Amino acid sequence: MRKLILALVLLLAIPRAFAVEPGEVLDDPVLEARARVISEGLRCVVCQNQSIDSSNADLARDMRVLVRERLTAGDTNQQVTDYMVSRYGDFVLLDPPFKSSTYALWLGPELIIGLGLIAVVVFYRRRSASAKAAGTESDPAPAGLSDEERKRLEKLLESDQV
Repeated sequence: MRKLILALVLLLAIPRAFAVEPGEVLDDPVLEARARVISEGLRCVVCQNQSIDSSNADLARDMRVLVRERLTAGDTNQQVTDYMVSRYGDFVLLDPPFKSSTYALWLGPELIIGLGLIAVVVFYRRRSASAKAAGTESDPAPAGLSDEERKRLEKLLESDQV
């Protein structure tokens, strides 16, 4: 039973350590834990939607090594993060600050969705307006055939000239 529990715990730990190679891991467990916290908040600039902690890209590896070098040099977590931002820009943060240079990151998706909704509303309003102008939307259902039309139709059907 203990082996089963140990195997499950190890399986749960695998995704967390997926990209970090054994040669990168620091000997000091406190520094390694700090490096992991920092790495989880930094974006891989190659993969763009992965943290450097979970990315296998060569640049992400270089960034992880750089984070660990800064920590062993005595930098605080904030100093390491600030250094990475100064080197790669605010885009390197998975949660970038809300400021004028990052408005596009924060407001871009909402702007695109809003413009899409406006386009749909305008499309249906124009469609409705053109249907009203053509007189097809407000007309009642077409009436049946008049007597004259019915007689003409019967004549055509009898003479096979349809």
